[in-house]
Amino acid sequence: MRHIPLILLFLILGSSFRIAAQEDTLVGTEVYPLPSFNLSESELEGYGENQDVSGLLMSSRDIFESTAGYTFGPARYRIRGYDTENTAVLINGIKVNDMSSGRAYWGSWGGLNDALRNQTIYTGINASKLTFGGIGGVTNISTRASGYGKGLKVTYSRANRSYRNRIMVLYSTGLMKNGWAMTVSGSRRWAEEGFVRGTFYDAWSYFMSVEKKINSKHSIGLIGYGSPNKRGRTGIAVQEANDLVGDNHYNPYWGFQDGEVRNARIGNYHQPMIMLSHYWTMSSRTSLTSTLYYNFGRGGSTALNWTETGDPRPDYYRNLPSYAFAGGDFEKCNYQTTMWQQDEAYRQLNWDHMYFTNSKYLNTIYNVDGIEGNKVTGYRSKYIIEDRRNDKSQIGFNMNVKSNVNEHLNISGGLDLVWYKGFHFNEVVDLLGGEFWLDIDKYADQAGFNTYSDKSQNDLRTPNRLVKVGDRFGHDYTSNINNYGGFAQAEFTYSMIDFYVAGELSYSEFWRCGNMQNGKFPDNSLGDSEKNKFTNYGVKAGFTYKMSGKNFISANGEYSTRAPFFRNSYVSARTRDYTVNNLKSEQTLSGDINYRYRAPGVKARLSLYYTRFMDQTWSRSFYHDDLNTFVNYAMTGVDKVHAGMELGIEVNLTTELVATIVYGRGQFIYDSRPLVTITEDNNADVLAEDRTVYLKNYYVGGMPQTVGSVGLKYYATRYWWLGVNLNYFDDIYLDINPDRRTEEALEGFAQDDYRINEILEQEKLPPGFTLDLFAGKSWRLKHKYYIGLSLNISNIMNTQDLAIGGFEQLRYDHGNINKFPPKYIYLYGTQYFLNINFRM
Repeated sequence: MRHIPLILLFLILGSSFRIAAQEDTLVGTEVYPLPSFNLSESELEGYGENQDVSGLLMSSRDIFESTAGYTFGPARYRIRGYDTENTAVLINGIKVNDMSSGRAYWGSWGGLNDALRNQTIYTGINASKLTFGGIGGVTNISTRASGYGKGLKVTYSRANRSYRNRIMVLYSTGLMKNGWAMTVSGSRRWAEEGFVRGTFYDAWSYFMSVEKKINSKHSIGLIGYGSPNKRGRTGIAVQEANDLVGDNHYNPYWGFQDGEVRNARIGNYHQPMIMLSHYWTMSSRTSLTSTLYYNFGRGGSTALNWTETGDPRPDYYRNLPSYAFAGGDFEKCNYQTTMWQQDEAYRQLNWDHMYFTNSKYLNTIYNVDGIEGNKVTGYRSKYIIEDRRNDKSQIGFNMNVKSNVNEHLNISGGLDLVWYKGFHFNEVVDLLGGEFWLDIDKYADQAGFNTYSDKSQNDLRTPNRLVKVGDRFGHDYTSNINNYGGFAQAEFTYSMIDFYVAGELSYSEFWRCGNMQNGKFPDNSLGDSEKNKFTNYGVKAGFTYKMSGKNFISANGEYSTRAPFFRNSYVSARTRDYTVNNLKSEQTLSGDINYRYRAPGVKARLSLYYTRFMDQTWSRSFYHDDLNTFVNYAMTGVDKVHAGMELGIEVNLTTELVATIVYGRGQFIYDSRPLVTITEDNNADVLAEDRTVYLKNYYVGGMPQTVGSVGLKYYATRYWWLGVNLNYFDDIYLDINPDRRTEEALEGFAQDDYRINEILEQEKLPPGFTLDLFAGKSWRLKHKYYIGLSLNISNIMNTQDLAIGGFEQLRYDHGNINKFPPKYIYLYGTQYFLNINFRM
């Protein structure tokens, strides 16, 4: 009870986060006002004794961070609204974020939970001895063989999520007398069908870490891991399709073939990593780690492709009852409605129709491979399954030094050199009963029936090329990215204050190498493009003031620049080497202030943060109805502001009962008017250049910006526990279509036309609650064997109508904004995860 006043103080401080409105306007029409924020001033009382106080242990998650990851994660919540490219993820000190996108793909080492359990996590701006890091923090997973204790662990899990079953095995020798240490692990995850209809899961994982201690100063370590996995994907449909089926998780990607479920979208990834490290203890105060590493493998997802025939997707807008209704064909509308509601096969992919179409018509293709008079007659596939590949090969070298200079000063630094190649191409997977596929651009101009112009050729060197299973077609190019960087950091520790300063410097270059000569861009598609070169830097600093052994105040700040990512830098890398206009390095300015309280019965943190992203690039492609082609939409000068507060309190009400309160409130908005260039994908025509997009003050969509959770955990004396969390999600906005926020989008409308609001308005989704339950029990047998059992049940109330994100379609009709309605992402219903493990 003695902690109740402190808890009330934290709640008052959290609720003092106030917002004030500001406006942006577009061609005389008021856009919905979006808030900015001001922070009210409050004083924190604490002890000011002049005593030596130990620093905070910052390398483990507090209650807010653990709740955000496990409880808020299913609702697509992201801490401070940051994308994953703003968090550095390291395995044994090696950064594993993808070079072309900056994102960390945890599926590359999925299923190795036990082998990768030893994690050090720094959230937000912090000191890290391994890397400069990002504003989202640093996560390092230690896999050095000598760091594992001797033992065996076997785990079985049963769930109703992406997979239904999981088996994991881990064995470690520990550091043996002969100086060797070895840890091996493997796992299997599978499901014939996951939570969503039509999905499946088939994944394996492997891990090995070997280390030889040569002497007291030198050790050599070899680490390798991988996670080959295949999974049937799920799509996001328009609400009309969900309502017809009666399921907000309707999946349009599958259909019946010979009575069996077949999914057209299958992800297939396997990108293993190998590391060779030298650990050198130079002295009792200084150590140096050097690592050579290689990351390679395949990645991609299959999809349907079609030409000269109807769109096979069941949720394509012309295949929905609303399209027939809009056209006045009410009989067809009623028929389609009945079939959608009553016939599962009707509302899914029709594989039989695609096979029938491919085997029905004989085609003669002339001048095959550009050879005059060379003709082939056969069954030309109108439908195929293609694999959209994104393979990689990356080699790197990393050095990291740490030195404890004296009792007050620690210095660290590192060097990271990376050479990356990404291989991007399409490959024929299944001709669906046909004999070949003609490798031309179906959107390009054709010279006549069965006669194809140069512009329609995907590769001018082999015109009218016929491809079969295993052949590359469509596009084929290599992304080349080289990055060289280093950082240095100094940490100072004193009786009442700790502080640090750090800086980094990097050089990046990237270019495209085309492996096909595209007929629409013969001079800008084949071979190496010009190199894009950027020099970037970052500085950060922070301090912790130790008011007492219980009260801490800290602040951190960072300014950094970062080269644009390859994937956002080209107008259409599939077809040509044109880069986006006004391409420049992104800038980030960020800071936070934190108050922490640590006592035997209570742990709490209150944080206020502010981050400004500047000069970001946003690039997308979508189908344009009027032009009958894909267009490329590239925005530059995109600025965003992410500001808010985080509150986490954990209190021992009794020796057995623990209460938690977690609350996060953010305001993530666009803060600029970017310029956009719009080009056609099948020619060099520029449809718009430096068009202003009025994004300022619209919300960054696709996730909750306000979250909360109240929990109780009961720990019994006989090693069992039970807990419950009540969770809240709010301030969820749709991702917006930027083209609807331009002057051109409103041309032709009278100023009082009601459709203006429909075009400009950003939809806010309703808030919602969920309830989670978790329990567990552990046993110790004969003082050397341990059995653990745990059960987690999320969303016990089976809430499936809570939209946790979504987006406006980029494809839209100027005169009828509802023709291409937004798509919503819904929270999954009740899910469970049962885990039992044995270790010795």
